Amino acid sequence: MLRIGDYIFSLDLLQKKFACDLHACLGNCCRYGDAGAPLQENEVDILENIIDKVSPYLRDEGRIAISEQGTSVMDIDGEMVTPLINGQECAYTILEGNILKCAIEKAWSEGKTDFRKPLSCHLFPVRIKKYESFTAVNVEEWPVCFPGREKGRKEGIYVYEFLEDALKRAFGEDIYRQICFAAESIKNRGII
Repeated sequence: MLRIGDYIFSLDLLQKKFACDLHACLGNCCRYGDAGAPLQENEVDILENIIDKVSPYLRDEGRIAISEQGTSVMDIDGEMVTPLINGQECAYTILEGNILKCAIEKAWSEGKTDFRKPLSCHLFPVRIKKYESFTAVNVEEWPVCFPGREKGRKEGIYVYEFLEDALKRAFGEDIYRQICFAAESIKNRGII
């Protein structure tokens, strides 16, 4: 484990390799799981405020799910998440060919909103879990992400490198620099 302030980072972030391979996984991280994407407290309000800008990008079934359930819902653990279409994929998914992508991110990429997408989606396969005295940052290894792990190994890209923008968004430039420094130290000692 790597501790930086109140954050405890799994060494998997520094030692494992990953590079999303959408053509192989087809964006199935947006479909599988036991609930929608976890939302931070401020993201619940953001989704409510930008739905009119995102709605034109949504599929009909996504619009229906959001109109019936709301822009966010509470899961069985009492946490706010994105709504699902028929208990499966996130209501904010769109299809580009046969690949699931994010309507929120599509609206962001076209300048319609300054909100890129929920932080949990931007960080995936990393998940953040807050505890009373610290925040844990772990790498999840979903079976649907096997192609991303293979691509990362082939291309020599570590999780923390692939997620540079998302990690900076979540923790700031200074903590990201510390993560990079720790990774280099581990590499120089031959641990990875």
